[in-house]
Amino acid sequence: NKKTTLATAGIAGTSHLYGNIISNLNANKTINIGVIGTGVRGGGLMSMINGIDHVNVIAGCDVLPFRLNKGLVRANSNPKGYSDYRKLLDNKDIDAVIVATPFNTHSKIAIDALDAGKHVFCEKTLAKGYDGVRQLVKKANQSKSIFQTGHQYHSSRLYTHVVDLIKDGKVGNITSFVSQWNRHGNWRRPVPEPKYEKAINWRMYREFSGGLTAELGSHQIDFVNWVLNETPNQVMGIGGVDYWKDGRETYDNVHLIYSYSNGVKANFTYLTSNAKDGYQIKVIGDLGTIIVDMENAWFYPEGKTKNRVLGDVDGVSGATVQWDKEKGYKINVEHINPTKQALIDFREAVLNNKQPESDITTGAKAAICVQMGLDAMHNNEIVKWNSSILNP
Repeated sequence: NKKTTLATAGIAGTSHLYGNIISNLNANKTINIGVIGTGVRGGGLMSMINGIDHVNVIAGCDVLPFRLNKGLVRANSNPKGYSDYRKLLDNKDIDAVIVATPFNTHSKIAIDALDAGKHVFCEKTLAKGYDGVRQLVKKANQSKSIFQTGHQYHSSRLYTHVVDLIKDGKVGNITSFVSQWNRHGNWRRPVPEPKYEKAINWRMYREFSGGLTAELGSHQIDFVNWVLNETPNQVMGIGGVDYWKDGRETYDNVHLIYSYSNGVKANFTYLTSNAKDGYQIKVIGDLGTIIVDMENAWFYPEGKTKNRVLGDVDGVSGATVQWDKEKGYKINVEHINPTKQALIDFREAVLNNKQPESDITTGAKAAICVQMGLDAMHNNEIVKWNSSILNP
């Protein structure tokens, strides 16, 4: 049925349009947040929370005074500043924390926050190394607190609709994913004094960081796991410091292939020397391809051309399916910034004691995949999935 097919591609059901409204029971409840790590990401989240009802940043923490001060002024709630996150966790007025610190500190800080009885929103990638993942999973599973991993595309109403389309058979039998997040730049941030190099540019150093794979790739790897409802059985890959020869240790180009037990292969490329097409995920099946970027999605059917006359798909929304830039038929879904939606969803999870879509388990699976990819590249070997990490 062509009409049904096009309607499915073009418009989301109403359940995907907006986040749930706060229940009347909790309508007057405000969640007090402490942000641990007030750098670019943490400070950005603080600004975003200014526009979210029933969430209030009352504290921020950073080990660098100038970064703490810069972060604190981004919140409109006059938060208290801390240089030691443990002192922030001692504040009984704080209901929940956001962990936006360097990758290698996530596990320890999140465990301490759970021990302090706080709900936790932990930025991606969840934790560094298999032991870090194992310890945090064990603690979160023992805790009554809400735990959400910052893979915000789980909250995107566009992405959830796309996943539903794929699971409903829109692209047919999936054979491949081709993903990239390419940029043209050295990925460095300015440093006021040389002594702050590793504190600010921690992403460049293996001790603290998983580089492009952890900072960018984790989102797209998480998406593939989500779509397939599986984890990969093995990964191979290669990378290097081949363009920005500036003393960095983490790779400036990454090429990974994950294979799944059903035969699906997922290819991930991350460059810093060419930005063509930027961020993109292609879900390739025998009936068609869905292409997703950060804000849009398209469906490109197999065996059909763009020379189709298409009218209104839905009289209520007025959405029109049309061919767009050779990418295919535009998938129209109303949605807000995924990070803001993720923060709203965190609020909902805390107020209603509800498990987040991006939880400790999905976050842990993506983190394991990241470490597998790093091991494959660093050791030039095929790395197999180890199921024991999720069952500590």
